[in-house]
Amino acid sequence: MTWLVTIAVGFIGGTLGKFLLPGKDPKGCLITIILGVIGSIVGRFLGGLIGFEAGETAFDLRSIAFSTVGVIVILLLFRVLFGKKKKKDRK
Repeated sequence: MTWLVTIAVGFIGGTLGKFLLPGKDPKGCLITIILGVIGSIVGRFLGGLIGFEAGETAFDLRSIAFSTVGVIVILLLFRVLFGKKKKKDRK
């Protein structure tokens, strides 16, 4: 049952993260779920660094918030690492 909660929180967090940070990122339900689950891990880690703890298997606002923050961090890193590089005008 815990994996269902993880997938649900990942999907909600991934959807919210993509909504709050729109752009040309990978699309699709499966990618959103995977992004959200990884975002949950990243968000929990970052939350732990600043002293906040999320429930282990809780389906609550705190878990969704950690997942959403993690997704936003991942999307920003993705854009920095793999974003299009603009060519300078050559004269």
